[in-house]
Amino acid sequence: MKLLILFILSVCSVGEKIRYDGFKLYKITPTTRQAADALHDLELAENPDFNFWNPVRQVGKPVNVMVPPYQTSYLETMASSLGMDFNVVMEDVQKQIDLQQPATRATNDSFGWTRYHTLDEINDWLRNISTRFPEIVTFIEAEGKSYEGRSIYGIRISYSPDNVNNSVFLESNIHSNEWITSAVSTYIVNELLTSSDVTVRQVAESHDWYFFPVFNPDGFVYAHTADRLWRKTRVPHSILCLGADPNRNWAHSWNSIGTSNSPCSEIYSGPEPFSEPMCRSMSQFISTVAESLVGYISFHSYSQLLLLPYGHTGEHLENYQQMYDIGLKAVDALAARYGTHYYVGTIYETIYPASGTSADWVKGTFHTPIVYSYELRDRGEYGFLLPPEQILPTAEETLDSFVTIFIEYQNSLNNTG
Repeated sequence: MKLLILFILSVCSVGEKIRYDGFKLYKITPTTRQAADALHDLELAENPDFNFWNPVRQVGKPVNVMVPPYQTSYLETMASSLGMDFNVVMEDVQKQIDLQQPATRATNDSFGWTRYHTLDEINDWLRNISTRFPEIVTFIEAEGKSYEGRSIYGIRISYSPDNVNNSVFLESNIHSNEWITSAVSTYIVNELLTSSDVTVRQVAESHDWYFFPVFNPDGFVYAHTADRLWRKTRVPHSILCLGADPNRNWAHSWNSIGTSNSPCSEIYSGPEPFSEPMCRSMSQFISTVAESLVGYISFHSYSQLLLLPYGHTGEHLENYQQMYDIGLKAVDALAARYGTHYYVGTIYETIYPASGTSADWVKGTFHTPIVYSYELRDRGEYGFLLPPEQILPTAEETLDSFVTIFIEYQNSLNNTG
């Protein structure tokens, strides 16, 4: 029966827009080891009726689970019988999705941070700013295409040739349902180009910047046109299920922990490292600039965390204490504006084990000094469906922390020099 359901879902996803009318989002907190194990078993079963928005970690850590109307009674009965704390945080998932769909296409003049934008809108905006700032901004098309034949576009911002060996790379929307990430990324681009704030100008003009707002264009388009909650790529790895997790597909400790060998899993690592064309394309581009990089920033959502490598091991990276201390100052700066609180720690220790991530690959391969992964707002009230009115405050507070990272890193070099 499970295979039949998956087959039907796969067929329907080809031609029809998937809707989540009446689906509820629960926040469930296992209070005992038995409860955590039961939730984890349900997660591992990969039953499409139970969509885990974040993985089961440990006792006391809440989990968001989306369920259809005909399974709410089962989930509540199970949670109650095992003494779990639970509540509904979203009564109708589709209603929240509908609030995020723009009525009209943005033009270059109307591009902003009050709503979420499509891939074409973002790419057009990147082209436009390269025209507006021709001496500073270079439009980039990475070599290679996505599986569905899309280009992956980015820009380079450079105020001085003296910054060539002081470069920073920023990725977002490697997971296609995390729309807030490309919104924050494009906001930071705009601020690095237009802000009059002295500190922002100092950071902007002392580095070269590489921004690729949509790492996973096929998944991003599919999330806009067919299934708002689609996470993976669109490569057909099995007859039943499409896609791999592009943040489990990188060639560093690939498929060693925190992944799945099942093509139907949301954390499927793919059949081999860099099996996903978009990961292969971006890894090749990053390799061409890696020697110049002092920083690599990856934006994800959600959970309000600032994460250090590694995800595949509890072993700390060589400059862990320096990066941890800078991270604490960064999250303090982030909290100062709106009171949004983040935690700092490694991927492995703070959120969950995960191998084959882009952050681990960059750190492990090139030993880039500054490598952080953000998990942006929120902590599960909206999850992947963060309302558009939270885009701008999320972007503003993230910029505060982002700037702090590079100011504090330079300060640490000056103090040790």
